[in-house]
Amino acid sequence: MHVFIGVFFYFFKPLSFIYAAVIIPLGCYFIVKNKNNSNEALFWAAYIVGAEVFLRMTKGNIGNEYAKYGVIIFMLLGIYFKGVSRRAIPYMFYFLFLLPGALYGIWALSFDVDIRKALVFNLLGPVCLAVSSIYLVDKKITFPDIDKMTRWILYPLMAMVVYIFLYNPSIRDVVTGTDSNSATSGGFGPNQVSTVLGLGMFIVFVRLLFFSKTTFLVIFHAFLLFIFSYRGIITFSRGGVYTGIAMILSLVFFTYYFATIKTKFKIGAITLVMFAMGIGVFVYSISQTGGMILNRYQGEDALGREKASKFSGREDLAESEIQMFLDNPITGIGVGKNKEYREEMLGIEGASHNELTRMLAEHGFLGVINLLILLFVPIFHYFYNKQYLFLFSFYIFWFLTINHASMRIAAPAFIYALSLLKVSFDEEPTVHREQIT
Repeated sequence: MHVFIGVFFYFFKPLSFIYAAVIIPLGCYFIVKNKNNSNEALFWAAYIVGAEVFLRMTKGNIGNEYAKYGVIIFMLLGIYFKGVSRRAIPYMFYFLFLLPGALYGIWALSFDVDIRKALVFNLLGPVCLAVSSIYLVDKKITFPDIDKMTRWILYPLMAMVVYIFLYNPSIRDVVTGTDSNSATSGGFGPNQVSTVLGLGMFIVFVRLLFFSKTTFLVIFHAFLLFIFSYRGIITFSRGGVYTGIAMILSLVFFTYYFATIKTKFKIGAITLVMFAMGIGVFVYSISQTGGMILNRYQGEDALGREKASKFSGREDLAESEIQMFLDNPITGIGVGKNKEYREEMLGIEGASHNELTRMLAEHGFLGVINLLILLFVPIFHYFYNKQYLFLFSFYIFWFLTINHASMRIAAPAFIYALSLLKVSFDEEPTVHREQIT
């Protein structure tokens, strides 16, 4: 069905608005109808996170922050029906500590700035993270829930990949340099497309490793992994690909660590095959881009000369935000002020790409406290939830994504909250783990 959706909205793009418009009402209907007894809030949030970039790509998104609002609504319904754990208290403080910076931002922003837009752009991602974390921390789910959740994320990502292939069937015709390429990214921002394709790589690998019980599914998921990896690479935006690989390596490490001897050989064999496939994908990408993608990953321009900036100028933005924090360590400069302040201070126009330095710059000392909460609570969570193999993979996605793409989309906020789940193995997963005492 989602393959068909990808094809349909390529030819009838204006109708994607209808697709977007039904997701939140439909999700709310099923959550309320079932009183969230089967984790409907989790699954619908996963779905809208998977669909967000596709909706933006097809102009169906109802406002840039539609998916974040959707996640927040679903999570609030989850809280209403199922309550929260006492372990949510740090994230309640995290939410409260966002408010002073917002109030200061309202006071500090210039009159010619759209204050509502500036606050929403910079604050809705952290609010989405806070609400998701408050609901999902210590929320008990089963391995079949992981199966369903990964499918619900993957469905709209499948539609997006189909759309991208239709939008740009010939790579060689549009690759002329080594900069991020919107033509190979479905006509949308390569950074965000690469981010969700990297997430898709991980989701497909999870399904290959744990939920492929037939030869057909093994082949099908291996093919999907090739497709997601290839399209991720040729966006020429490296962050999402690196993040997807890091997530996969984390999952392999923890799965191998807890597996039986027999399963260790299986994991080792799968890892070797995936490594060979990864090399094959990259070599194929080099051939399709005339060698440009190799230059991109080596930090070179189209002529093979080393670029002045390895991070597309993001390091300058981050350095300016660190300086803002040093100049205003107590109050920060206020939410939404960093773009305006940077232009006044350095004459550089550009919104933040790094959530860590943005939080320091805009929230000051409370930003430091919030960062400590975000960085350390999942790590403490691991010590009483060691069987949760996905914890550090989700944590890595959040951390790496906010360092190159900030929180432009809902994915890093929601995926971070997934690291706080508590998995109960009422049914044995495909890859067996030794019992942890």
